[in-house]
Amino acid sequence: MWSILILTLPTQPSAVRLRVWRNLKALGCAALRDGAYVLPLDHAGLLAPIADEVRAHGGTALLMTLSATDSQQREQVQALFDRTDAFAQWRESAAAVQADLPALSETEARRRLRSVGDALQALHRIDYYPNAAATQADADLAGLRQAFDACFSRGEPAPLPAHGLPQLQAQQFQNRRWATRARPWVDRLASAWLIRRFIDPGATLVWLDDPALAPDDVLGFDYDGARFTHVGALVTFEVLMASFGLDTDPRLQRMARAVHYLDVGGIPVPEAAGLEAVLAGLREVHADDDALAQAAAQVFDALHALPCQPPASASAAAPRTPATPRATP
Repeated sequence: MWSILILTLPTQPSAVRLRVWRNLKALGCAALRDGAYVLPLDHAGLLAPIADEVRAHGGTALLMTLSATDSQQREQVQALFDRTDAFAQWRESAAAVQADLPALSETEARRRLRSVGDALQALHRIDYYPNAAATQADADLAGLRQAFDACFSRGEPAPLPAHGLPQLQAQQFQNRRWATRARPWVDRLASAWLIRRFIDPGATLVWLDDPALAPDDVLGFDYDGARFTHVGALVTFEVLMASFGLDTDPRLQRMARAVHYLDVGGIPVPEAAGLEAVLAGLREVHADDDALAQAAAQVFDALHALPCQPPASASAAAPRTPATPRATP
């Protein structure tokens, strides 16, 4: 259920109209229509002072309770609170800070790090129905803080990541058999490419119809019980990057954002739609998984070769894309 504020603002003074609008925006209210603003019911008390101010200046304000008649209506109202675009814009700010870190003084870097951290907390405060975008933004901030430490705290012992992944040496994983589920999609295809490109160039890929029957001598990835699979908010591609110290490569970071979005949803990125279309086409063309992985590897090689562009302005609007998983079975 929600609390709904239905108001008519006075024509004068204009400062009141502007202040009311800013207060509604700061609270993260959803606009049901012009003059009708909604918050979850347990935040109803935040609307009462606004209603009082409107009435005090000659406007009208009704504060009522709103309920959905069915699940479809409930989902429609909740969708009005979606913050995916806002998290995407926040990420642009965080990416700009990370790109600038080598050229910044420590004082300026700390100021900008604190600023993006505060901005994320403010966004969380009005994110009444969190989804994968919120979790991914938290991971991005953790990565930014690690990059800051790498620039300005050299020689300090490096703490384990929050997810506790041990740091591994690729030299100890050479010429191994790596197994994953058959008919791979984006996370498995990208992980297979990463393994052969950066971790184990002599890797043999094994495609499992039933992961429960995986041979004992394989290194599994991207299935339940595998050596490398999803950890917390990270997909398998990101886990492999973090485990083998590859997560500081800006081009791999860019690829990881696209893989993450296509596999589990979250913050949309420009490369995702094209990558999804190309990989879907390759799955139609190649019935053999080895051939599919080889063809996909050329796509990932090309994407990795593309130079990273400077982050766009944080004020630029991100494309509106549903924050739902895009995985293919």
